[in-house]
Amino acid sequence: MHIRKAERKDLSRIAEIFVFNNRTNFFPIFKDPEFSFKELQVVPLVDHYFGKEEILNTIYVYDDGLIKGFIQISGLEICKLYVDTFFQSAGIGSALIEYAIREHRVRTLWALEKNKRAVSFYQRHGFLLNGQKKLEEGTIEYLVQLER
Repeated sequence: MHIRKAERKDLSRIAEIFVFNNRTNFFPIFKDPEFSFKELQVVPLVDHYFGKEEILNTIYVYDDGLIKGFIQISGLEICKLYVDTFFQSAGIGSALIEYAIREHRVRTLWALEKNKRAVSFYQRHGFLLNGQKKLEEGTIEYLVQLER
């Protein structure tokens, strides 16, 4: 198994994966260059989010000598699941979600409604749309809830 609890030394890599995935997947939807290319930066994410002990304690990384993805789990919910864009479609996301299901008994998650690829991925792993929606904070885009 290549999945382990995240450590402080992993933070810059975790933030890097998060930033580049967000730019690749969400900039085309939100079209907000101010956020995607000015606010969304690796160092501030480490300092003000991922580096907080209560957040770091909820993150697990896929590490086979190189951190290729991570998952954040809070209780029975997947908060974040990201795989480096260079390593997508190699089973890493599947390994992370199956780990979360098996080891943490996750039941729910929220995904951006327009991120059809992510919604489809979660559905392939047994998560179903339950009809719940909410606005992504500060936007006009909806998140949809999926559950097992």
